[in-house]
Amino acid sequence: MADPIILASSSEIRATLLRNAGVPFTTEKPRVDEEMIRASLEAEEASPRDIADFLAEAKARKVSLKANGALVIGCDQVLDLDGSVMSKPADPSECLDQLTTLRGKTHRLLSAAVIYKDGEPLWRHVGVVRLTMREFSDDFLRDYVDRNWESVRWSVGGYKLEEEGVRLMSRIEGDYFNVLGLPMIELLNYLTVRGALPA
Repeated sequence: MADPIILASSSEIRATLLRNAGVPFTTEKPRVDEEMIRASLEAEEASPRDIADFLAEAKARKVSLKANGALVIGCDQVLDLDGSVMSKPADPSECLDQLTTLRGKTHRLLSAAVIYKDGEPLWRHVGVVRLTMREFSDDFLRDYVDRNWESVRWSVGGYKLEEEGVRLMSRIEGDYFNVLGLPMIELLNYLTVRGALPA
């Protein structure tokens, strides 16, 4: 019998991706202080990639310690602009500031996934996508934030590519699943090779 799979995340997008791919799983929100961990890692000058990986691991480990025999998937996504990390905007004003900073520039989204079982790491991957924002006008930006704030307030960088945020972009290089916060192809390949999914 295959090991049960637990998604250590409250992200509806990640859950939908797994569900649509036919992966049997349950969800459990990990009790992890992401902001404290992120601030500590930034103070130690950790790279954005390491921050994403560490946060994904912390979530997987936390849930795995009390989920005997289960494959626990922890995830995190970090926006990297020239080595600096951008978090979810706290309010519409910060969202405007973030998007103004990103305008006309190329940034990276790092989507980390780590799998734990019985408190031990089994697998990890960090997917990378490069996105370039176009030179949109201040008026368009203000209207965009007014229309979309309730949706994008939970998104790093203040946009969702699967919604109106795609209009902010001029170029995208990489796997779309990583934009959504989960390196799906690599994750599914691992679960299949391990026997957690039928081959």
